[in-house]
Amino acid sequence: MSKAFDNIRVIDTTHVLAGPFASYQMAVLGAEVIKVESPEEPDQARMQGSDRSLNDMGMGTAFMAQASNKKTMALDLKTEAGVEAMKRLIQTADVFVENYRPGAFDALGLGYEEMSRLNPGLIYCSISAFGSTGPRREQTAYDAVIQAFSGMMAMTGHGDGKPLKSGAPVVDYATGTTAAYAISAALFQREREGGKGQFIDVSMLDVATILCSSHLTGYLWNGKHPEQKGNVFPFATIGYYHASDAPMMISASNLPQQRRLWTALGREDMIKTNNNQRLDAHAEEAEVLTSIIGTMSADYWEKFLQERGIPAARVRRLEESIADPHIASRKLLHKHDAPDSPVDGLTVPVAGFIMSESHSEINLPPQPVGAQTAELLQELGYSQEEINAMQKLGATN
Repeated sequence: MSKAFDNIRVIDTTHVLAGPFASYQMAVLGAEVIKVESPEEPDQARMQGSDRSLNDMGMGTAFMAQASNKKTMALDLKTEAGVEAMKRLIQTADVFVENYRPGAFDALGLGYEEMSRLNPGLIYCSISAFGSTGPRREQTAYDAVIQAFSGMMAMTGHGDGKPLKSGAPVVDYATGTTAAYAISAALFQREREGGKGQFIDVSMLDVATILCSSHLTGYLWNGKHPEQKGNVFPFATIGYYHASDAPMMISASNLPQQRRLWTALGREDMIKTNNNQRLDAHAEEAEVLTSIIGTMSADYWEKFLQERGIPAARVRRLEESIADPHIASRKLLHKHDAPDSPVDGLTVPVAGFIMSESHSEINLPPQPVGAQTAELLQELGYSQEEINAMQKLGATN
């Protein structure tokens, strides 16, 4: 069965999380992704992760989480030979992705205007902290800095005024997902409109702002700034409660759900007929729920409530969540079988969706820096002598 991005070549010059995650989303659906790194300063995520020995090998878990199915090529773009090889490579590509400071690739002669002349069908995606336009275009940032700037961090916390970042780098991964979506849309448009490529400008700050959409719209309507609420929601039937042994979340969000909740708990007297009544009764409802939920275990309540159509879950640690049989049933994770590789046994996430006609798949484990450099240069028409000369110049590894 063919995959959605079969015969699509993606040149990935990105680093850390957002950019590599964007190309990874395409790689698991069949795209040929070629990750291009500096031989002297490869992707810094290679040196980051939960295992120091892998970090020292340049195969950190932060890198490998989105490195499967990618060929790797080492080119020094500070050299004339490296830039020339990149230009040849881009002429063979459908998509080019970079996430350096805006203007950096223009200075190398690898900006969109020049590359679109060489390859009019090229989809050129630039990912940056603040975007390629605007007064902050040259400023830099990582996920946590954008969380701080965007207002997301200020509204997250326990109500004590101390801002709190998300435990996971949500802006990075949301930016990668957004970029992959934009690239897919551009490829679709290219198919419909005669093969013309285009430039895509993805800003981490823009994505973080979009993630705050409901809060932002409310603020712009009435000027009420979203304050820290911790695990407290406007309705008491949505919230964090401590069962007899562990914490859990209950989300009886709408009126029918809150009716089912109070009925299941034998407290029909607490049922409300409109949301204003629920808002006004928050303190009373929270007190009642606290006393009831505290009488039984979190597992008991999770099963009891779910059986009655009421969203609820015990708070789990990551290791328990991924060990749940449901995760296995979704084929969300892939375990690499690579006996001769340091990544043998590595388990990585694949994709957060299932397609009936184009399944995601992993068939190549994460590669060392420049593992396919010589092979790809030969494909581009370089002779072995030319490749050797480039290695001596330090243009490749």
